[in-house]
Amino acid sequence: MGASSWLVATVAQVRTQKRALAGVGRWASVTLLVAFTCVRSSAWTDYSAYSYFEVVTICDLIMILAFYLIHLFRFYRVLTCISWPLSELLHYLIGTLLLLIASVVAASKSYNQSGLVAGAIFGFVATFLCLASLWLSYKISCVTQSTDVSA
Repeated sequence: MGASSWLVATVAQVRTQKRALAGVGRWASVTLLVAFTCVRSSAWTDYSAYSYFEVVTICDLIMILAFYLIHLFRFYRVLTCISWPLSELLHYLIGTLLLLIASVVAASKSYNQSGLVAGAIFGFVATFLCLASLWLSYKISCVTQSTDVSA
């Protein structure tokens, strides 16, 4: 009786965490879109720094939306040859690192122009949200694997 209640509580916790993961991913994509818009609509002082920032934010945004659609339409059930927790972990790890670098470069090259500073700040917020999503996806994959083994 105690083991079944533990299992029900663990399943409920995983469902709650999956909803939180989807929420963090949505907020990260909104923040990336705002950062891209701020930088795109400002006057640039350093073309290479801000074009790198734009490329990183758009690529990260596209990948977040791709993983969201994969989870929304449950394509992970059809494509079983791909380790989805590992691919999501690698995406958020690499994307967060590139976004952090792009935000630091954008902040250092902003020269007190308000749009560029706002873009860099939103880039840092998106970096934090991607880190939170990375932590939640890793935690979900570990919890899911440990419940599968014990069942």
